[in-house]
Amino acid sequence: MFKIFIIEDDSGLVSLLQDYLHKFGYETRAVQDFERVRTEFETFEPHLVLLDVNLPKYDGYYWCRQIRGISTCPILFISARDGKMEQVMALDNGADDYITKPFDYEIAMAKIKSHLRRAYGTYAGSSNDRSLTVAGVTLDVERLMLLRGSAKIDLSHTEAKILDELMKKAGILVSRDRLLEKIWDDQAFVDENTLNVYVTRVRKKLGALGITEGLQTVRGQGYRLTPDWGDEG
Repeated sequence: MFKIFIIEDDSGLVSLLQDYLHKFGYETRAVQDFERVRTEFETFEPHLVLLDVNLPKYDGYYWCRQIRGISTCPILFISARDGKMEQVMALDNGADDYITKPFDYEIAMAKIKSHLRRAYGTYAGSSNDRSLTVAGVTLDVERLMLLRGSAKIDLSHTEAKILDELMKKAGILVSRDRLLEKIWDDQAFVDENTLNVYVTRVRKKLGALGITEGLQTVRGQGYRLTPDWGDEG
């Protein structure tokens, strides 16, 4: 049974979410002490987190970073803040998706199911072929890490899936639609800007390994990984 941790201070919404999630067989727990969110997360060990931005004491961005320090489980923001910057900040701080309030419960459930499948289920892949090396850069999908020489960078599930697709087709144009299909099986619910944000994050991760020109954008078409950076001694 998948476990979902709800970090939300609106008790009415928490109750509605729990009732709805229980109908689909999920186990849930809502945070009790907003100063001990990380501790409660570690105790519950959830498969997925639903997280609001506006919270007592510390905001959702803070707790997202705290959780990311110890877990790669999917984190979905649910917030009344519907501005582009808030969504970008959520993704930049480690979130996997952003749902704006008020939301359709069927769409929210579709997103939850999608991320659970991607992380643990049908589309998570086998454990036998979980690494890929291109021009001295190794993607460890199992451990969500990108390595070059002695340097290593942690990745989110979504960042790893984007890199997996780009590295498998290194030098070849990968269309935006292909990436959306690969990463989010419920494409109809994905904001156009979301992929842009994740590609920017992937570029930053590559840049941290000294690869500044390895990912090209082909305007209106997609992206191409150009592995001409050479192996690192």
